[in-house]
Amino acid sequence: MRYSELDNRLKDLIGRLMQISQRFQNSRGWLVRVVAVASVSALLAACQADELGYGPKHTRSVSRETREEMTKLHMASSAPILMRIFKEESKFEVWKKDDTGKYALLKTFEICKWSGKLGPKQKEGDRQAPEGYYTITPALMNPNSSYYLSFNTGYPNAYDRSYGRTGSNLMVHGACSSAGCYAMTDEQIQEIYALARDAFRGGQRSFQLQAYPFRMTPENLARHLDDPNMPFWKMLKVGYDHFELTRQEPKVDVCGRKYVFDATPVDDARLSPVQACPELTVPQTLQMAVAAKQAKDDAETMVIAARLDEQRKRDEEHQRMLAEQRIMLAQKEAEREQRLANRKPIFETLFGDGGTETATALIQNPVTGPDGSPLPTPSPDAKVDVASSEAAPAQAQAQAQATPDAAVSEPATTASVAPAGQPAAQADPAQPTQMASAPTQSSPSYRDRLVKLISWF
Repeated sequence: MRYSELDNRLKDLIGRLMQISQRFQNSRGWLVRVVAVASVSALLAACQADELGYGPKHTRSVSRETREEMTKLHMASSAPILMRIFKEESKFEVWKKDDTGKYALLKTFEICKWSGKLGPKQKEGDRQAPEGYYTITPALMNPNSSYYLSFNTGYPNAYDRSYGRTGSNLMVHGACSSAGCYAMTDEQIQEIYALARDAFRGGQRSFQLQAYPFRMTPENLARHLDDPNMPFWKMLKVGYDHFELTRQEPKVDVCGRKYVFDATPVDDARLSPVQACPELTVPQTLQMAVAAKQAKDDAETMVIAARLDEQRKRDEEHQRMLAEQRIMLAQKEAEREQRLANRKPIFETLFGDGGTETATALIQNPVTGPDGSPLPTPSPDAKVDVASSEAAPAQAQAQAQATPDAAVSEPATTASVAPAGQPAAQADPAQPTQMASAPTQSSPSYRDRLVKLISWF
């Protein structure tokens, strides 16, 4: 229903009620006025409807799914709550006490946005979301938030102030927009707000908000072992372990500029955030359990850190080899480009200087050789004696076997040899000279040219 329609109906109803009130000025008039007020209130509530429900946002009940989950986990709607935030995983947990008196995980929300990086907030304007232990009271709840609904984290707390850290209005709110806050969706913050409101109604005076950089596991600690915030995070882990082991909200105090958990001063000494801690006692059973868990986690952290360090070294070596390969490939490519820039044209590579002209001549006039001499062409009238041609190799072999002593024979010519003292007979120019032609030294062989052709590419 649109707001304009609701407004028109409201005006119409008020007008009718006024008419009724004027007609009945007797003892029953109070009843009419009560009905009128109730009707107007109902319509006003309807005017505050949105896609997430009806009525004022801060008065809406938790979802049906959450109520069913609480019933399944044996949790009263007004039972105390505790909340935990994990930055790196972007998780927001709501824990609630069950009928055993211990906290159990009720719901986990995906944080829509958080600003900054891992590590605590230091000063106003650094856009860091806070880390640490914060106490949320009803006074910090904001039903009229510009970001749908919200509650203030209470930053800076006593620990933050002991280091002179500054900042204000660090919220958990809706609208999925963050500038140093933890931003949820409107639907999520409505559910979170309702759970906190019901716990306050049940008598819980405040609930604890634990904000961590990540889940305090050996794996995560090993990954961030070299982070300068590690001493701070190990201090937070003590409170984390107290809750993990007891499922009870740890009592958090600050002395000597550090958090202390479930500690009681001897002789009721006063704790000061900036002064050294007095002698403190922690329940022995809890102290031993926490010490054993920390020793186990520390050992696992060192093993995982060593493995991660080896993996890091292998990755660095792999990256170094890849970089060297890229350099070698770049050098080879540069050499290739230089070789292509300096190489001669293909015909000069095959035929030497002037090769282009030689190739051009062969293409234009294939009946002449490179020096311009005519290439031999068979006579169209010449007849080939196939039988003689086929018998010639056999005759030549028989002749070679018949004259084994003739190791080398000079090429025969048609010119006759004159007796001693007589001039040699001149060869008839009309008769062709039968002489075996030998390749000249200056003419490259086919093999040489093929090698040059391959190397050119």
